[in-house]
Amino acid sequence: MAMLQFFIAVDVTVVNVALPSIGADFGVDGHALTWVVVGYTITGGGLLMLGGRLGDVLGRRRILLLGTTLFGAASLLAGLAPSFAVLVTARLLQGAGEAIALPAAMAVIVLVFPEGPRRSRALSVWAAVASCGLVLGFVVSGIITELLGWRWIFLVSVPFILVVLAAVVFLVPSERPAESTPLDLPGSLLLIAAPLLFTLGVVEAGEADGTLPWLPPTALVGAVAAGALFIRVERRSHDPLVPLQFFRNRPRVLANLVTVLLSAALSTSFLLFTYYLQDRWGADPLQAGLTMLPLAVSLIMASVLVPRLLGRWGARACVLAGIAFTVLAMAAIVLVSHLEATGPAMIPAMVLIAAGMGFGIVGLQYVAVTGVTDDDAGIASGVQRAADQLGGSTGITLYVGIGFAPALDGVDPFLVSGFLAVAGLAAAGCVTWRIPLRAAVTEETLG
Repeated sequence: MAMLQFFIAVDVTVVNVALPSIGADFGVDGHALTWVVVGYTITGGGLLMLGGRLGDVLGRRRILLLGTTLFGAASLLAGLAPSFAVLVTARLLQGAGEAIALPAAMAVIVLVFPEGPRRSRALSVWAAVASCGLVLGFVVSGIITELLGWRWIFLVSVPFILVVLAAVVFLVPSERPAESTPLDLPGSLLLIAAPLLFTLGVVEAGEADGTLPWLPPTALVGAVAAGALFIRVERRSHDPLVPLQFFRNRPRVLANLVTVLLSAALSTSFLLFTYYLQDRWGADPLQAGLTMLPLAVSLIMASVLVPRLLGRWGARACVLAGIAFTVLAMAAIVLVSHLEATGPAMIPAMVLIAAGMGFGIVGLQYVAVTGVTDDDAGIASGVQRAADQLGGSTGITLYVGIGFAPALDGVDPFLVSGFLAVAGLAAAGCVTWRIPLRAAVTEETLG
């Protein structure tokens, strides 16, 4: 499960350093290349809850095999893509494969390890692998792009996906599918449409030429309409994508809201690191990737400490610490940009981001799956993953999109992006204080 998580996480960030090479090969500009990154995360995040529901209804082992196969085949297609359109299609299919496989994989872990210290340690390993995959995606991208070419950033995962498929067949026990129930496909499509339209509106609004002035407001209105229609569909559906009783669990709902806000800032920081190292400092892909290594090492160190602190301090303290570290990291990024320092000056900010991710995301994951049963483990895992992924894509769209918009030419983009991220983190801190955790966490950690 951790190996699958690692390569899926790698594919979230592995394209960032390679984007200039992809654009040069296919003759497309940076505006079009945005969809190679955001299309994957939005499609994956939008379908995650459907993936969780599929696992609950059809069986986790079966869905795990289906999603992993789709992800591996899409990776092969991306590496062999003859055109930019095929590459974008492959990225969308990768997101769909992730959405089907990951909730089932996390549900297997949650159900195998009982609540308490054992689950805390298991989720810490799971989160650490995901975090290292996200960061090592930058490193791997730089090394492979420099030495082998950008196509191999996708092809390298294919043999490992085959290992995962074999392991699932032999190690994950089969289970009897639940009674057949209709799936909420309209809700899933609306959940994808809303963030895609939002991304289109924000990106187009930032263009200085304004060749299609009607497109940004139309897309933004469409995003709001899709979101409102999603809520209406869920209320009227006999078998909704997200059962309404899920929202009665206040700790889970608030934890997922904080996950959105924290992930938005964390994903923003990754792109800011890349932009600074390559555009401001002038590093090549290999240099940029290697400079990110301290971030991966710090993530591993943080993941070792989190399980102990989660049991001693409780989830709220860990989440607040993660938010505070991320705020300090954003401030450090803005300071380094203002001083126009060398690339290694970003290393303290990278260490702080690692601490923010290690403490914050693990604590939030623990709260988000507290009290799950065999009936709702998949949907709880899917909602948590969707909040993480859609939050990250929203942060890139909103914070980075506004900060680096051509319409704001002359304003420091790092300052604007950092300010927006800190504002979101302040809101996350306020929400965290309102999560009723004491009774649930104390009972679990004592177990």
